[in-house]
Amino acid sequence: METATPSRRERLRAETAQEIKSIALRLMAEGGPDAISLRAIAREMGMTAGAIYGYYRTRDDLITTLIRELYTELVDALFTARDAADGAGARILAWAEAFRVWAVANPQGFRLIYGDPVPGYQPPPGGPAAEAEHRACAGLTSLVGDAWPLISGGSLAGDHSWGDFDEGLVAEFQASYPGLPPVAVALSLRMWGRMHGLVALEMYGHLGSQTSEPAKLYRAEMLDLIASLGLRQG
Repeated sequence: METATPSRRERLRAETAQEIKSIALRLMAEGGPDAISLRAIAREMGMTAGAIYGYYRTRDDLITTLIRELYTELVDALFTARDAADGAGARILAWAEAFRVWAVANPQGFRLIYGDPVPGYQPPPGGPAAEAEHRACAGLTSLVGDAWPLISGGSLAGDHSWGDFDEGLVAEFQASYPGLPPVAVALSLRMWGRMHGLVALEMYGHLGSQTSEPAKLYRAEMLDLIASLGLRQG
């Protein structure tokens, strides 16, 4: 069955909606999260406030759309990178490097998803990007679960019980990898911490005066992570 070609009106509406989102991210870059305002965007685009409300009823609707679309784009990139790699260590490295590449290309998106709270923003029930968040969690689970038979060394240390962790995260592990112990959940969180930590420092400008090669530093950290698990890079 052929997909209907969007009409001119539909194309123009989609282009305007995209322009609204692009301006919102630029306003955030210039003035922080509190600078995102439908009225400010409307003024910049030469629209009336009433016209822009035809695209997004409230500022919170716009922010929710931004977070959902950006998070989905990020997770798609992570899964694509992971699935193109061969071997447990290589998949971890691919996931991690795709995460940094996306963040560097989308610094305001990174901040909106992981960092700066938008003053007064009320997310919808379940969060603005529940599906993408669940996919990200499942992807991290898969990195540990698939590598588990090969993992060795000090990374397995820790006196952990199922009660230490969020019930949803535990359910994800137990459904996908029923034989894994609680320490595997801890490992997934520690792995995420190492992936996220240096990227967050870079995105918030805390590495700029320390190194001219943040990508090299990040890759070295990820290779150390893989080696600490007793895995090979490729």
